Amino acid sequence: MSVRIELQYLPSLDYFACLLKYGEVSLEAQEHFVKQTYRNRCHILAANGVDTLIVPVIHSAPKMPIREVKIDYSQGWVRRHWGAIVAAYGKAPYFEYFGSDFERVYLKKPTFLFDLNWELLTICLKLLRQKPTIRLTEVFETSLPEGHFDALSQISPKNLSGHNIFSKPVVYQQNFGTEFVPNLSILDLLMCQGADATRLLKQSVKVE
Repeated sequence: MSVRIELQYLPSLDYFACLLKYGEVSLEAQEHFVKQTYRNRCHILAANGVDTLIVPVIHSAPKMPIREVKIDYSQGWVRRHWGAIVAAYGKAPYFEYFGSDFERVYLKKPTFLFDLNWELLTICLKLLRQKPTIRLTEVFETSLPEGHFDALSQISPKNLSGHNIFSKPVVYQQNFGTEFVPNLSILDLLMCQGADATRLLKQSVKVE
């Protein structure tokens, strides 16, 4: 069985659990951009709690094809995001090993949101040592054929009940706080657990 899902910005553990659960992934490349979703935001754990990082984009049309959405660099978001990541994970056990991989993407300043998200997803999967079969959709389908699960927009900040659709919380040592915060960006798991991140991620996948 395969799954259709959108490309997200530094996705959550639940997102990666979805990729691992299905193995065959159709990344939706023909949809329209949807505001206030994880397509351009993520959550990390900072000293003062959960910090939401939002990539500003340029809206030139009400229904903008996702691959045409440009990033707005006039707002200085790169410094804000990278600074927040360093503040949150600079002293985490595995930042010195993984940090530069992510920094290079930010320094490149990709023009399009889709390209930024794709590069970051590729790095995350490489560090997790996972190789799901991924293809980009060529047409937008309003309904999927049998044998294809549609997860499009299901992992969403608007859907409070959907924060853990594909995963169950697996507690690990985080960089801040005394109470565990589940389902953050995969950055949190990678920076805090390193090579053990893959085992914990696989352990979190819900089995039906």
